[in-house]
Amino acid sequence: MAASEIEIRSMEPHDWVEVRRIYLEGIATGNATFETEAPSWKKWESTHSPHSRLTACDGVKVVGWAALSAVSARHVYAGVAEVSVYVAETARGKGLGRLLLSSLIDFSEQQGIWTLQAGIFALARWVTGGETSSSLNDGAK
Repeated sequence: MAASEIEIRSMEPHDWVEVRRIYLEGIATGNATFETEAPSWKKWESTHSPHSRLTACDGVKVVGWAALSAVSARHVYAGVAEVSVYVAETARGKGLGRLLLSSLIDFSEQQGIWTLQAGIFALARWVTGGETSSSLNDGAK
């Protein structure tokens, strides 16, 4: 699978089973989030912006996802969002994370988002010797 063969589309509620599986894979690495378990769809859906939820699909299979969540309920932060990008273990290292991030940037700009922020686990590269979220952000638009 090459990134050029991937379709980026809006996330739908029926994608949650695969999105959750990919999220759990990210949690298991210890390099993606401080969360220790995936929430229910209802909880996840209530904390992520409805306009910027994307899936990366290889045919009918979801192999990655990206979404935005608000950083604050204060009106002055309405244009600021936190980025989440997760790629299935079997699809990592193929440019899919960069493709999702680039698409998410485009979607966010259409919605009036002017600042995106992300938490990066920089220590993970030193400990594991592998690629981390900082590598993904190095190639962002």
